Amino acid sequence: MKVLIVRFSSIGDIVLTTPVIRVLREQLPSVEIHYLTKAKYRDVLAYHPSIDRLWTIDKDVVEVGAALQAEAFDHVVDLHANFRSSRVRSLLDAPATTFRKLSLQKWLFTTFHWNLLPDLHVVDRYLSTLEGIGVRADDQGLDYFLGPDDVVAAQGLPEGFRAGFVAIVIGGQHPGKLYPTDRTAEVCRLIGLPVILLGGPEDQGRGDQIVEAAGASVYNACGRYSFNQSVSLLQQSSVVVTNDTGLMHAAAALKKRVISIWGATVPEFGMSPYRPGIGSQILEPSCECRRPYSKLGNKVFYKPAYNCWDGLEPAVVAAAVLAD
Repeated sequence: MKVLIVRFSSIGDIVLTTPVIRVLREQLPSVEIHYLTKAKYRDVLAYHPSIDRLWTIDKDVVEVGAALQAEAFDHVVDLHANFRSSRVRSLLDAPATTFRKLSLQKWLFTTFHWNLLPDLHVVDRYLSTLEGIGVRADDQGLDYFLGPDDVVAAQGLPEGFRAGFVAIVIGGQHPGKLYPTDRTAEVCRLIGLPVILLGGPEDQGRGDQIVEAAGASVYNACGRYSFNQSVSLLQQSSVVVTNDTGLMHAAAALKKRVISIWGATVPEFGMSPYRPGIGSQILEPSCECRRPYSKLGNKVFYKPAYNCWDGLEPAVVAAAVLAD
């Protein structure tokens, strides 16, 4: 049996599809698994041992359309459910199952705060797309695989961080997900432990501000490492504090103790850390404003007289980090 899984973006969403890959391999041992994603996210799956062929596109499915048709797939698992993935399904003469995005329910939740979403994690909804071919969930969590060049050696870190550290992920694709810089600096001061800040090049400036405010016990690694190298640092950390972002899901895949922080988005969307390590916590603001503000966090809190983050004090975050 030859199966094509389709998920184009983004990093966290791709990580959340890894249980689909695993259960296909374990329950259909002779299956040939292909995966189609965007080229810029290739590294997320590059070392996955159960993917027989990883396909990528830059912009358009026409880039690989003819080659995919030649593969004669037996089944397509569409986990993206957008116009681009529907084009893939139409190109291939194969049965297909499609993930339901529940966009209407999310719109009602963000617009009117009517929560009609199922009490089910998106991973379990992904897995339900396999029921028609006799494959079931295994309750094992997420997977993440690194290559040899992705591993960051402890001796390559500044001296004060080689014996252990707390990882704080300050990055995030949208502003509504970002715990404020001054509050993050206060968390670093309160925990009194070595902290490595993780994020992309766009987060370097915020990281420098945190270091300036919190002192030498904080190392700004934002933009210094690739995404997979940042995952390697997560692997070496004692605990991970993170916004709702791709590294949050990578930390859950590594079974780390994850302290996840939520602002404009909410765990009820079904995107919380999936089966993370023991002692993990979800922290949300205790405030008068009504959340969620958007399904992606791409709307800055729009009530200037009341900032939602005022309802999540640094002392609360620090206490969660220091909890046994």
